[in-house]
Amino acid sequence: MTASVASNGDLPLEVTLPACSLESILRTEELQNRPRRPPDHATENSALAALVSSLADSPSTILQTLADKVLEVLHADSAGLSLLTKDDKRFYWAAIAGAWQPHIGGGTPRDFGPCGDVLDRNAPMLFTHWERRYPYLRAAMPFADEGLLVPFYVNGKAVGTIWAISHNNLRRFDAEDMRLLESMGRFASAAYRTVESIEDLKLEIDAREEAEAKLRQLADGLEGRIRRLVDSNIIGIIFWKLDGPIFDANDAFLRILGYDRNDLVSGRLSWRKLTPAEWRDADDGRVAQLKTTGIAQPYEKEYFHKNGSRVPVLVGGTALEGASDEGLSFVLNLTDRRRAESAARESERRYGLAQMELAHANRIATMGHLSASIAHEIHQPIGAAIAYASAASRWLDAQPPNLQEVRRALGFIVESGVRAGDVIERTRALVKKDPPRKDRLGLNETIREVIPLIRDEVAKNRVSVRTQLAETMPAIQGDRVQVQQVVLNLLINSIDAMNGMNEGLRELWICTAETDSGGALVVVRDSGPGLAPDDVERPFEAFYTTKSSGLGMGLSISRSIIEAHGGQIWATTNVPQGAIFQFILPAYPGGDGASSRIPSAH
Repeated sequence: MTASVASNGDLPLEVTLPACSLESILRTEELQNRPRRPPDHATENSALAALVSSLADSPSTILQTLADKVLEVLHADSAGLSLLTKDDKRFYWAAIAGAWQPHIGGGTPRDFGPCGDVLDRNAPMLFTHWERRYPYLRAAMPFADEGLLVPFYVNGKAVGTIWAISHNNLRRFDAEDMRLLESMGRFASAAYRTVESIEDLKLEIDAREEAEAKLRQLADGLEGRIRRLVDSNIIGIIFWKLDGPIFDANDAFLRILGYDRNDLVSGRLSWRKLTPAEWRDADDGRVAQLKTTGIAQPYEKEYFHKNGSRVPVLVGGTALEGASDEGLSFVLNLTDRRRAESAARESERRYGLAQMELAHANRIATMGHLSASIAHEIHQPIGAAIAYASAASRWLDAQPPNLQEVRRALGFIVESGVRAGDVIERTRALVKKDPPRKDRLGLNETIREVIPLIRDEVAKNRVSVRTQLAETMPAIQGDRVQVQQVVLNLLINSIDAMNGMNEGLRELWICTAETDSGGALVVVRDSGPGLAPDDVERPFEAFYTTKSSGLGMGLSISRSIIEAHGGQIWATTNVPQGAIFQFILPAYPGGDGASSRIPSAH
């Protein structure tokens, strides 16, 4: 059995998995029993301040800054951060400081490595000479005499590990080292997630302004270093108490809500009072999260502006070390994003209206093209009604009148009138401009209703039309007029393609079938000149046409209609010649068994 390891070239790609057990190299329980060195809060606060400064000056270096500070604060020989790749198959070493720094960019497998074991147990772990179990780490020199790892969380999920290594037996890690790793990891996680959120939202953040003046000189060294981030005004930052008061904030935050520094100094600003009532439950949940983990993961909410309006924001926070009821939060204004989303929705609405107008224009043009066929379809039942009326008149003139035949002729007249009315109604539906419907439809019947409309075109172009409709078909959900428009476009397209042929059969097949996934398939196949294999997508392009007249929008509109119905449409070449156009529509939602199927009427 082998494991692959991607690296920067100095680690082997494949190694044989050893028999050494995990328990044989673990010293986690021993770490808890070792003498614990006293906390050095000044050094710890200095490290946390360096992380904040990194976020202010160069957010992309936050991970490397974390590795540097872990090395310094834990007096380790090597330190770094391993992150899972997007496919969750391996860890890559995103940041390294110390003796192992040349190995940056390397990594270990997710399913067989110290980082994976830490995430599997979701707990800190201390290893000794891990190369005995993971031999591919023998290439990472010098050897790790001890390695201390803790999970690294982003948005509440463990996505990597923070680690410190001692390369000799002169340095032994203890419980205080583990606490420091977890403390710096929580702080870096909040900052790292905020940077990710800013990039995901693709907001253009103004370049950092030079600090105009410090508001006050804070006695605590950590707050003094944090002031650099506050004054940078990249994003809004507030210092708060859990019960609501905002006791400090930068200009960026005040601008977001329309307040000035006098409002802040007077003590009138409270994050709880600034929050609309419907968002307070979400705030309470973040407060509980902050009390448990020390951080509040970024989430969207609203604040009241000074003028009474509401401002959408993204907020993420962290508790201040040594202060159980105080913390700081990053506040990002989402107003521009919401405006962009609203503009996008309006643009989409207008695009939909334009699509409807274009589809309606296409139907009008198609009806004009088929006017002779439509006239024939209407003339036929009207002519029959006239003939039956004449016959009824003769039967009335007979001596004695044959009332039975008169009644029979009148019945035929009624049937002919209904047939003519049906043709007129179907034609009227095709030219009307109604909003799309979502009806339960049978495709076979929908197709049968449009075939008579092409009868004149078929006869004029000497085309043989054949149908092969499935005995039963799943019902679909959609707009009958739009689906019939697609079928008409495909049929007319095939007839026009065969119009220029001087020899050979002109055959047009219309078939339906049920797909393996339970959807409905329609196939239109012709024996025309066909399509080149590389051009099967071109007919669906807007304004593409091979005819001397027409805009070339029929098939483009057809694709829009089918995709709006949740289906697919495509073209292929026919053998030995011609083209095949097919589309699939999903079955009517919620149907099952016989209720979702429609038998074919012959």
